[in-house]
Amino acid sequence: MSSPNESVRIETATRSDVAVLLTLIRELAAYEHMSDQVIATETDLTRALFSSRPEAEAVIAWRDNAAVGFALYFQSFSTFVGRPGLYLEDLFVRPVYRRRGIGRQLLAHLAQLAVARGCGRFEWSVLNWNKLAIGIYEKVGASPMNEWTVYRLSGNALSALASETRPT
Repeated sequence: MSSPNESVRIETATRSDVAVLLTLIRELAAYEHMSDQVIATETDLTRALFSSRPEAEAVIAWRDNAAVGFALYFQSFSTFVGRPGLYLEDLFVRPVYRRRGIGRQLLAHLAQLAVARGCGRFEWSVLNWNKLAIGIYEKVGASPMNEWTVYRLSGNALSALASETRPT
């Protein structure tokens, strides 16, 4: 077994990694008890990550030739700071590789990107029950924004609001 803080290669995902990414996304969804919500396809990911105007980016953590984790992120913007931010959509490390510092290495990699890009912040959300992740986040100095509540509009509710017309 490897020691804590084992070294992994963190590489920017390429088109040839899309199948690996989708597998990792499905494993994340299973861990979060949300497998039924994964409708993304390889085509969807390819379009989102590698179009002429990518909507997101991803990195994969590799140990030898095995993908052991990933992070998917995109640029956000802070009107108060007047600068871009980096938003971490998902971070996942396969269970057998957890508690080895790989999640922290992925976070550090993204923090380095955020600093290099002049971002004013690096943010993400975490499920309240995910104590392992929360512990890692607090160890790197992140703090919860308890005064904020995340809202989401999706599915039929999103379609209904989008179909409303403005009064004339």
